[in-house]
Amino acid sequence: MDKVLDKTVLKEKLDLLRQGGKKIAFTNGCFDILHAGHVRYLKEAGKTADVLVVALNSDSSVQAIKGPKRPLVPEKERAEVLAALECIDFITIFPEATPLELIGLLKPDVLIKGGDWTEEQIVGREEVRQWGGRVEIIPEFAGRSTTGIVEKILAAYGPGKQR
Repeated sequence: MDKVLDKTVLKEKLDLLRQGGKKIAFTNGCFDILHAGHVRYLKEAGKTADVLVVALNSDSSVQAIKGPKRPLVPEKERAEVLAALECIDFITIFPEATPLELIGLLKPDVLIKGGDWTEEQIVGREEVRQWGGRVEIIPEFAGRSTTGIVEKILAAYGPGKQR
């Protein structure tokens, strides 16, 4: 089964799963370089409902959020790596700056973000609550970030460094 789906096909699948009594969890992110913090977060996110959907920021979306040097890994490859994780059921790529439109389309039962977000910052929280869903914040795994990995690489292998 291909986990990476267009949002329209994904909506159809989620509607069928929901009719069968399944609860849908939704999270989103860039997941530029997948690291232990991501994996731990996604495993915890998968425990909040029967089905975990990851909305992956497209390359243009990542660039708008993180700057012109990102993403480091193209969206199709980021999606492929995420699809290898058994805790994720479906992935969809979205080009917008925020997943609000996608949240409105998919209507998840649980909206999840990491502990580096406050509830007030979570896009879609009000909408999810309107249809009876809930918001979950998973504690952050400190010291794990793509930016930190990039900084470590630059410190070790940047200009003038021995290889």
